[in-house]
Amino acid sequence: MIGFMSSRSPEDSVDVVAAFRRGLGDRGLIEGQNVVIEFRWARGEYARLPALAAELVSRPVGVLVAAGPPAAYAAKAATSTIPIVFGSTDPVKSGLVASLNQPGGNATGVHLLTTDVEAKRLGLLHELFPAAALFGVLLNPKYPAVAQAAQELAEAARTLGRPIVFQDASTDPELDAAFATLARQRAVAVLVAGDPFFDTRRNQIVALAAQQNLPAIYHFREYAVAGGLMSYGVSLSEAYRGIGDYAARILTGAKPADLPVMQSVKFELVINLKTAKTLGFEFPPTFSARADEVIE
Repeated sequence: MIGFMSSRSPEDSVDVVAAFRRGLGDRGLIEGQNVVIEFRWARGEYARLPALAAELVSRPVGVLVAAGPPAAYAAKAATSTIPIVFGSTDPVKSGLVASLNQPGGNATGVHLLTTDVEAKRLGLLHELFPAAALFGVLLNPKYPAVAQAAQELAEAARTLGRPIVFQDASTDPELDAAFATLARQRAVAVLVAGDPFFDTRRNQIVALAAQQNLPAIYHFREYAVAGGLMSYGVSLSEAYRGIGDYAARILTGAKPADLPVMQSVKFELVINLKTAKTLGFEFPPTFSARADEVIE
């Protein structure tokens, strides 16, 4: 039995769960035939994760999959014996593993380079809006990696010579207020930082950006597919397929300590031309030519 706990919600995780099942299938494990998967979802409410982890540990499961940094930390705190396969940022710095090549202990997984490329996203915004007087950044103060992301973005803004303003949001009303404030402050464009809570509110965030006529860059392609202007980040499908592969390996005898942490190395630049037209914006041809996917 696999326990699958996520910081996100099932509605916004359909594609990644499908990729996870493909990873299992590559190793001959098919849900409902020779493996059972118990799903638990925090729906962006990180305080629920310790209880969800404890529930799955008590089942007990043969391997505990932890999707997203908050879920990974909760899983690590819940058990030192049940194998854990995570998808997380900074697994060494956060203490999930001893090193990427030799994880040690009971956990391994995929290093998701999400907050690690916030500066790159800001650079893409600057490339598109080089004369912007102000960029906005949306952050969730309850996200474990928020301090690192804020620091990297502040440093990147200084390097670019562009002012940025941070807006915090960890509830639905705060999201509404944040976008209204950014519009009042006349931010030219917005960077939505990587965060599972934001993922659970993807459609709401994209709608708020459209309502305020704010171009925005996001961390996963799902946002661009949902109507966001553009996204730059790791391929979640590739990462979750790897998580499924590792979960299958462990269930068939491998030990987490012997499986090096994989790094998500496939990045995707996705642009939405329909949204650009609605915003009265046109991507430069050279920028469009670099896109991995163009939504028309």
